[in-house]
Amino acid sequence: MAITLLGIDPGLRNTGWGVISAEDNRLSHIADGRIVSKDSAPLAERLKQLFDGLQEVVRTYKPVEVAVEETFVNVNAASTLKLGQARGVAMLAPATLSIPVAEYPPNLIKKSVVGTGHAAKEQVKMMVKTLLPGCLIETPDAADALAVAICHAHHRERDALTRQLAKQLEGAGQ
Repeated sequence: MAITLLGIDPGLRNTGWGVISAEDNRLSHIADGRIVSKDSAPLAERLKQLFDGLQEVVRTYKPVEVAVEETFVNVNAASTLKLGQARGVAMLAPATLSIPVAEYPPNLIKKSVVGTGHAAKEQVKMMVKTLLPGCLIETPDAADALAVAICHAHHRERDALTRQLAKQLEGAGQ
């Protein structure tokens, strides 16, 4: 049975999103895009723009699970904080609709798609197009989001088993 997965590449200015279908080892492209917040708007309004845009994507494509790229630590602390806030919104938007959200570090995403954790953005985009024939990918943010979705498709069963084991161990400790 095919399932729909949403990958999100969070950013305050541009948040990329990509929706794929996964059935066994077969992946197919459904849609991708980006949500842009207005630079001139106050931070709270920009975060609301991202939240509203992501909820619209979730309501339109009805993913079963969502995956979000983890925040990398930037040299600029203020930029890292803003990215973290955008990432929080990216996790909250599907969570408020009771959709499970997984997180993956950038190196694991690249390794899952390209085969190396230090791949360049162009390599990631090229491999996403190879793994999802027919997708056009107009923005780097959308390519990164599709890579997040592909990574989740590859790791979701292992992650589900880990969560199940953790619950069992938690129950045994009570």
